[in-house]
Amino acid sequence: MPNLKAKFEAAVANSKNLSARPDNMTLLKLYGLYKQGSVGDNTDKKPGFTDMVGRAKWDAWNALKGTSSNDAMQQYVDLITSLS
Repeated sequence: MPNLKAKFEAAVANSKNLSARPDNMTLLKLYGLYKQGSVGDNTDKKPGFTDMVGRAKWDAWNALKGTSSNDAMQQYVDLITSLS
């Protein structure tokens, strides 16, 4: 789906120009959707207990395990559009 890929890449670029910074939960959702859409299922080792930011990001990505890349890309595009 080249059209979806182009929309996804445009949304990634637009994410850097949002008028207001999203809250942390929304940022984690964006991170998880981005990683799922661009990499696929999380196969990384869970960060240690002392790395709270790394663990939160890992959890956000891991929660999307099994979501297709296309679904994740579309959800990312939709979320960025709603924040713009």
